[in-house]
Amino acid sequence: MTGLAGILTAFGLSSSAGLNAYLPLLVVALLARLTPLIHLREPWTALTSGWTIAVLVILLIVETVADKVPAVNHINDVIQTFIRPAAGAILFAASANVVSNVHPVLAIICGILVAGSVHAVKSVAIRPAVTAVSTASSGGVATVPANIVVSALEDIVALVTSLVAVLVPLILAVVLLIAVIAIAWWLLNQQRSRMARA
Repeated sequence: MTGLAGILTAFGLSSSAGLNAYLPLLVVALLARLTPLIHLREPWTALTSGWTIAVLVILLIVETVADKVPAVNHINDVIQTFIRPAAGAILFAASANVVSNVHPVLAIICGILVAGSVHAVKSVAIRPAVTAVSTASSGGVATVPANIVVSALEDIVALVTSLVAVLVPLILAVVLLIAVIAIAWWLLNQQRSRMARA
Protein backbone atom coordinates (compact mmCIF):
# COMPACT_ATOMS: atom_id res chain seq x y z
CA MET A 1 0.00 0.00 0.00
CA THR A 2 2.95 2.34 0.60
CA GLY A 3 3.86 2.29 -3.10
CA LEU A 4 0.31 3.15 -4.16
CA ALA A 5 0.09 5.88 -1.53
CA GLY A 6 3.38 7.34 -2.79
CA ILE A 7 2.16 7.40 -6.37
CA LEU A 8 -1.18 8.96 -5.39
CA THR A 9 0.64 11.57 -3.31
CA ALA A 10 2.91 12.32 -6.28
CA PHE A 11 -0.05 12.75 -8.63
CA GLY A 12 -1.94 14.91 -6.10
CA LEU A 13 0.99 17.22 -5.42
CA SER A 14 1.91 17.63 -9.07
CA SER A 15 -1.70 18.33 -10.03
CA SER A 16 -1.93 21.07 -7.38
CA ALA A 17 1.26 22.57 -8.85
CA GLY A 18 -0.73 23.06 -12.06
CA LEU A 19 -2.90 25.55 -10.16
CA ASN A 20 -0.23 27.22 -8.03
CA ALA A 21 3.44 26.30 -8.43
CA TYR A 22 4.75 27.45 -5.08
CA LEU A 23 1.97 26.46 -2.68
CA PRO A 24 2.48 22.67 -2.89
CA LEU A 25 6.26 23.11 -2.87
CA LEU A 26 5.92 25.14 0.34
CA VAL A 27 3.55 22.57 1.87
CA VAL A 28 6.03 19.75 1.14
CA ALA A 29 8.99 21.81 2.38
CA LEU A 30 7.29 22.72 5.66
CA LEU A 31 5.86 19.26 6.31
CA ALA A 32 9.21 17.62 5.57
CA ARG A 33 11.04 20.09 7.82
CA LEU A 34 8.58 20.23 10.73
CA THR A 35 6.81 16.85 10.79
CA PRO A 36 7.52 13.16 10.20
CA LEU A 37 4.75 13.02 7.57
CA ILE A 38 7.16 13.47 4.66
CA HIS A 39 10.67 12.10 4.42
CA LEU A 40 12.58 13.48 1.43
CA ARG A 41 15.66 11.82 -0.01
CA GLU A 42 18.59 13.53 -1.67
CA PRO A 43 18.59 15.83 -3.63
CA TRP A 44 15.04 16.80 -2.59
CA THR A 45 16.10 17.55 1.01
CA ALA A 46 17.15 20.96 -0.35
CA LEU A 47 13.45 21.88 -0.14
CA THR A 48 13.68 21.86 3.67
CA SER A 49 16.38 24.54 3.77
CA GLY A 50 15.41 27.77 5.52
CA TRP A 51 16.53 29.76 2.49
CA THR A 52 14.46 27.61 0.14
CA ILE A 53 11.39 28.02 2.33
CA ALA A 54 11.90 31.81 2.51
CA VAL A 55 12.21 32.04 -1.28
CA LEU A 56 9.10 29.89 -1.73
CA VAL A 57 7.14 32.18 0.61
CA ILE A 58 8.21 35.26 -1.39
CA LEU A 59 7.43 33.61 -4.74
CA LEU A 60 4.06 32.43 -3.42
CA ILE A 61 3.14 35.97 -2.37
CA VAL A 62 4.21 37.38 -5.76
CA GLU A 63 2.27 34.75 -7.71
CA THR A 64 -0.82 35.05 -5.52
CA VAL A 65 -0.96 38.83 -5.96
CA ALA A 66 -0.06 38.78 -9.68
CA ASP A 67 -2.74 36.19 -10.39
CA LYS A 68 -5.43 38.50 -9.04
CA VAL A 69 -4.49 41.68 -10.91
CA PRO A 70 -6.25 42.09 -14.28
CA ALA A 71 -3.90 41.98 -17.28
CA VAL A 72 -0.99 40.94 -15.02
CA ASN A 73 -2.68 37.58 -14.49
CA HIS A 74 -2.36 36.83 -18.23
CA ILE A 75 1.38 37.57 -18.14
CA ASN A 76 1.63 35.45 -14.99
CA ASP A 77 -0.11 32.55 -16.74
CA VAL A 78 2.40 32.72 -19.61
CA ILE A 79 5.34 32.71 -17.18
CA GLN A 80 3.75 29.94 -15.11
CA THR A 81 3.42 27.79 -18.25
CA PHE A 82 7.08 26.90 -17.69
CA ILE A 83 7.26 27.10 -13.89
CA ARG A 84 4.21 25.00 -12.94
CA PRO A 85 5.27 21.90 -14.93
CA ALA A 86 8.77 22.21 -13.43
CA ALA A 87 7.27 22.41 -9.93
CA GLY A 88 5.09 19.41 -10.76
CA ALA A 89 8.17 17.47 -11.87
CA ILE A 90 9.99 18.29 -8.63
CA LEU A 91 6.99 17.35 -6.50
CA PHE A 92 6.32 14.11 -8.39
CA ALA A 93 9.96 13.02 -8.23
CA ALA A 94 10.39 14.05 -4.58
CA SER A 95 7.26 12.28 -3.38
CA ALA A 96 7.49 9.25 -5.66
CA ASN A 97 11.08 8.48 -4.66
CA VAL A 98 9.74 6.33 -1.82
CA VAL A 99 8.78 3.87 -4.54
CA SER A 100 11.98 2.16 -5.61
CA ASN A 101 10.77 0.91 -8.99
CA VAL A 102 9.84 4.35 -10.37
CA HIS A 103 12.69 5.66 -12.49
CA PRO A 104 13.50 9.33 -11.72
CA VAL A 105 13.16 10.33 -15.38
CA LEU A 106 9.70 8.74 -15.55
CA ALA A 107 8.71 10.52 -12.32
CA ILE A 108 9.86 13.88 -13.70
CA ILE A 109 8.02 13.33 -17.01
CA CYS A 110 4.84 12.35 -15.14
CA GLY A 111 5.09 15.47 -12.97
CA ILE A 112 5.57 17.71 -16.00
CA LEU A 113 2.60 16.15 -17.80
CA VAL A 114 0.26 16.25 -14.81
CA ALA A 115 1.05 19.83 -13.73
CA GLY A 116 1.21 21.04 -17.34
CA SER A 117 -2.16 19.48 -18.15
CA VAL A 118 -3.86 21.00 -15.11
CA HIS A 119 -2.33 24.40 -15.91
CA ALA A 120 -3.44 24.16 -19.56
CA VAL A 121 -7.01 23.20 -18.66
CA LYS A 122 -7.17 26.01 -16.11
CA SER A 123 -5.74 28.63 -18.45
CA VAL A 124 -7.46 27.60 -21.67
CA ALA A 125 -10.83 26.23 -20.54
CA ILE A 126 -11.88 27.00 -16.99
CA ARG A 127 -10.83 30.64 -16.55
CA PRO A 128 -12.12 31.82 -19.95
CA ALA A 129 -15.41 29.96 -19.39
CA VAL A 130 -15.93 31.55 -15.97
CA THR A 131 -15.01 34.99 -17.29
CA ALA A 132 -17.35 34.59 -20.28
CA VAL A 133 -20.25 33.50 -18.06
CA SER A 134 -19.57 36.38 -15.64
CA THR A 135 -19.34 38.90 -18.47
CA ALA A 136 -22.52 37.64 -20.14
CA SER A 137 -24.52 37.58 -16.93
CA SER A 138 -23.35 40.96 -15.60
CA GLY A 139 -22.83 42.93 -18.80
CA GLY A 140 -19.08 43.04 -18.12
CA VAL A 141 -19.38 44.76 -14.76
CA ALA A 142 -18.28 41.76 -12.63
CA THR A 143 -15.40 40.49 -14.81
CA VAL A 144 -12.60 41.68 -12.52
CA PRO A 145 -14.14 40.31 -9.30
CA ALA A 146 -14.84 37.00 -11.06
CA ASN A 147 -11.15 36.65 -11.93
CA ILE A 148 -10.19 37.37 -8.32
CA VAL A 149 -12.70 34.84 -6.99
CA VAL A 150 -11.57 32.17 -9.46
CA SER A 151 -7.93 32.79 -8.59
CA ALA A 152 -8.65 32.57 -4.85
CA LEU A 153 -10.59 29.33 -5.40
CA GLU A 154 -7.65 27.90 -7.38
CA ASP A 155 -5.32 28.74 -4.47
CA ILE A 156 -7.68 27.07 -1.99
CA VAL A 157 -8.01 23.97 -4.18
CA ALA A 158 -4.20 23.81 -4.57
CA LEU A 159 -3.72 24.02 -0.79
CA VAL A 160 -6.41 21.47 0.05
CA THR A 161 -5.20 19.11 -2.69
CA SER A 162 -1.62 19.37 -1.43
CA LEU A 163 -2.61 18.63 2.16
CA VAL A 164 -4.93 15.80 1.19
CA ALA A 165 -2.26 14.34 -1.13
CA VAL A 166 0.11 14.09 1.80
CA LEU A 167 -2.34 13.23 4.55
CA VAL A 168 -4.86 10.99 2.81
CA PRO A 169 -3.75 9.91 -0.68
CA LEU A 170 -6.61 7.48 -1.28
CA ILE A 171 -9.21 10.13 -0.50
CA LEU A 172 -7.43 12.35 -3.00
CA ALA A 173 -8.23 9.95 -5.82
CA VAL A 174 -11.94 10.13 -4.97
CA VAL A 175 -11.86 13.93 -4.55
CA LEU A 176 -10.08 14.43 -7.88
CA LEU A 177 -12.56 12.14 -9.63
CA ILE A 178 -15.50 14.07 -8.15
CA ALA A 179 -13.86 17.39 -9.08
CA VAL A 180 -13.27 16.28 -12.68
CA ILE A 181 -16.88 15.07 -12.98
CA ALA A 182 -18.22 18.31 -11.43
CA ILE A 183 -16.13 20.52 -13.74
CA ALA A 184 -17.12 18.49 -16.79
CA TRP A 185 -20.80 18.67 -15.77
CA TRP A 186 -20.56 22.45 -15.20
CA LEU A 187 -18.82 23.06 -18.55
CA LEU A 188 -21.38 20.88 -20.33
CA ASN A 189 -24.25 22.85 -18.75
CA GLN A 190 -22.61 26.14 -19.73
CA GLN A 191 -22.23 24.92 -23.30
CA ARG A 192 -25.87 23.79 -23.40
CA SER A 193 -27.12 27.13 -22.07
CA ARG A 194 -25.01 29.01 -24.66
CA MET A 195 -26.40 26.83 -27.44
CA ALA A 196 -29.97 27.34 -26.15
CA ARG A 197 -29.48 31.13 -26.26
CA ALA A 198 -28.06 31.02 -29.82
